[in-house]
Amino acid sequence: MSRFLLADGENAPPLWSGDESPPRNSRAAALCGIRGLRPCARWSALCLARHHGSRLPNAPSALLRGWDRRLVLLCMLGIVFVAVPPLAHAQNASSAVVNRQQELQTQLDALESQIARQQELLDVAQSQHQTLQTQIDALNAEIKKTQLQIQAINLTITQLNGNIGQHNETLSQLSAQLTAEKESLAQILRQTQMLDGYSVVSVALGSKGVSEFFSDLDAFTSIKSALADSFNHIQQTSASTEAEKEELQTRLAEQEQLRTVAQLAKQAVQAQEKEKQQLLAQTKGIEANWQKLISSNQKNAAQIRSELFTLRDSAAIPFGTALAYAQAAEKATGTRAAVTLAVLKQETNLGQNLGTGSWRVDMAPSRDQPVFVYITQVLGLDPDKMPVSKKPWYGWGGAMGPGQFIPSTWVCYGGFVNINSNSCTPSSGAGNSFWKGPWRYDASKDRVRKLLASSQPSNPWNAQVAIMATAMLMADNGASVRTPAAERLAALRYFAGWTHAYNRAYAFYGDGVMGFAATFQQTINQLGGA
Repeated sequence: MSRFLLADGENAPPLWSGDESPPRNSRAAALCGIRGLRPCARWSALCLARHHGSRLPNAPSALLRGWDRRLVLLCMLGIVFVAVPPLAHAQNASSAVVNRQQELQTQLDALESQIARQQELLDVAQSQHQTLQTQIDALNAEIKKTQLQIQAINLTITQLNGNIGQHNETLSQLSAQLTAEKESLAQILRQTQMLDGYSVVSVALGSKGVSEFFSDLDAFTSIKSALADSFNHIQQTSASTEAEKEELQTRLAEQEQLRTVAQLAKQAVQAQEKEKQQLLAQTKGIEANWQKLISSNQKNAAQIRSELFTLRDSAAIPFGTALAYAQAAEKATGTRAAVTLAVLKQETNLGQNLGTGSWRVDMAPSRDQPVFVYITQVLGLDPDKMPVSKKPWYGWGGAMGPGQFIPSTWVCYGGFVNINSNSCTPSSGAGNSFWKGPWRYDASKDRVRKLLASSQPSNPWNAQVAIMATAMLMADNGASVRTPAAERLAALRYFAGWTHAYNRAYAFYGDGVMGFAATFQQTINQLGGA
């Protein structure tokens, strides 16, 4: 028996004996070619030999003549997938990634324990009678806690880098597989066209016997079946590729959010350190000096109310006005005024880091741009002059006003409905076609307008509207329960969505909101609004 050398250098077993026939099922041949199973070695060797014009020793000449047309077609299915990545290498790489992820998780768990300890120290310092020393202790605990949170965020980003690397590798493999499958399909289609050029009569006349004629027809049928299978493979690989792309986008978005939180945390540490140094410089470490400093820094109600409250992408308003709007929103939604103001302050800090963008550049073109045009038309605004959030490097921005609502979310708060479905949310499977509209404004479905008892469509850039809408979304997220845990979770959902709200790496955002809320609540109490 003769042996042939395969493409990877492996010696194939004998092709076949005189009474043995090659496999007739092209799908089976293709499957063997993909999986690299030994029984297909004979078939692949014959394909290669015929491809190079060689004649196989010990193979019956009649068999070669009879299978000549079928062989050219069938062997295509088995040889197009020879470049399959070795499984052992992929498994080893995957194992290394898993081990690295476990190592990072262990470090992250240790950091979380240290953060919890610093929170305990902070709680103790804040619960004691306020003295200069307890104030310094509280600042030290806060600084240390924030520094640990930054470390935890950076570790989580490192974990995500590993996940992103895996997704990129998988996506690359899927893309290569899809390319190979499309090329295979193209070859099958070309050969199918050649087959279609033969008539039954010509095939019958060209066959040596009835048995061989029906064998030819059987091969043609197999080619047609393989064509259908190839279509299915391409559809499945395309679906897998799209799913992998979506997962990669999610990971990139999460990574960007973490970087934003890390930036906020670093700024907080700098502010805390500055506050501590100023405190020590002004008091010289003497308790009596600290008491005098507190008294001199006390502001009267008029000063507090007149101070400007900064809003993202809108003009600043007096704090007294902002408080009045937030207290009205509290009565309407149940979200504490201090919490609503705290969220808006945190979003303003985010805006200072991210900057302002343009709807034509930074907004999702299929989902948000069409809706944005309708919103601005109804409000009588020039879309090119309205500020929106700048997109991060991984995806899209386009959030509007102090509350940072994206247009596709605002439609359900501001009274916009799709004319075709009479709804503000797409049905399952509707896709981006839903957002193209057409849209119409329905005052009866403008939730913000109803609570404000307004006569105008709700404008997300308007301070009063933005404060009410923020309180509404926080209430929808659970803040109306009015417990610290519920308010913190609602803030995390506001920032990261319901899916990622429990991610410990986002803790700083929730803690920051609750810290601002505590400060605002003290001010509200001082003003007699308790």
